[in-house]
Amino acid sequence: MTDSNMSNIDLKEFVFERVLDENALAHTLAVLGTLPSSSTPSAPLRAILRFERTALSSTVASQLSSGVLESTKKIGSTDIYTWLFAWLHKRDDLPDMKVYVICPATDVHIRKYTKQDVLMVHETPALYQSIVKPYILAFDPARTQWVQDILVGTAEASNILNASPDFLILPDMKWDATNVSALYLLAIYKHSDVHCMRDLRKKPHLGMLKNLRRDAWRVVQDKWCISRGGVRMYIHYQPSYYHFHVHIVHTGHVGLHGMVVGQAHLLDDIISLLELDPDDGSSIIECMTFTYGLGTEHGLYKPMAAALAEVHDAD
Repeated sequence: MTDSNMSNIDLKEFVFERVLDENALAHTLAVLGTLPSSSTPSAPLRAILRFERTALSSTVASQLSSGVLESTKKIGSTDIYTWLFAWLHKRDDLPDMKVYVICPATDVHIRKYTKQDVLMVHETPALYQSIVKPYILAFDPARTQWVQDILVGTAEASNILNASPDFLILPDMKWDATNVSALYLLAIYKHSDVHCMRDLRKKPHLGMLKNLRRDAWRVVQDKWCISRGGVRMYIHYQPSYYHFHVHIVHTGHVGLHGMVVGQAHLLDDIISLLELDPDDGSSIIECMTFTYGLGTEHGLYKPMAAALAEVHDAD
């Protein structure tokens, strides 16, 4: 929050307005409402709360006999199968859910977290230059201030797992930092020459991406005993913010929205494409047409939909 410390937020003061999205598969719920402003009590701040059920630890099963379950309720049974509702005892190491708070929430945040239809678009190099690149360059720097805070060391400093000349690796806020099978790390690029995947070139980026892959493998092996094939590393296109970053996720963590076809591009594949590039001239990534989904609330949706409609009319 801009006018008070985040630790002062009391969710009991949240005034519900409406549901933005609910996802039964991901066990998430996003709602819009308000929270009081400490500086201007008469003008509450718009806030988004995103509730996410936390992943169960493998230790739960071994603790059944010790009373980890507070109660159960039988739903039904047939033959050898029985299913029940169950409630866990309140414990500090077994939280029921994780809550993300965005306050004050802007219209951009509200659009991002609102359930929306998706249009598959085909981004040619020409459309990138005429529509997408100007959109990226006009991206409000305030939306990536949190990234700059991490890079300069004023935020998350104690959570940095690895620092190299090109990247910082740290836990993503989506991870509860407890359940290894749901491990989710983020590698943030320390320089400003790459906004998105389209900016990657054989020189100078191939070497630094290989170094990142090696560092990520080492971090997950040393800290969590995860083998080299135990994590996915991927890049989003379009990303949710235009400061280059790479996602590092346990292979057992499935069903994430950000893993959908068209948005998530494996780091290994990007490295392979850069290896095929000539030493001079245009890169393969620069010349490719990318197909991906755009939500109706995305800032690129209207101009890209209009441009593609013109192409279809011409066909």
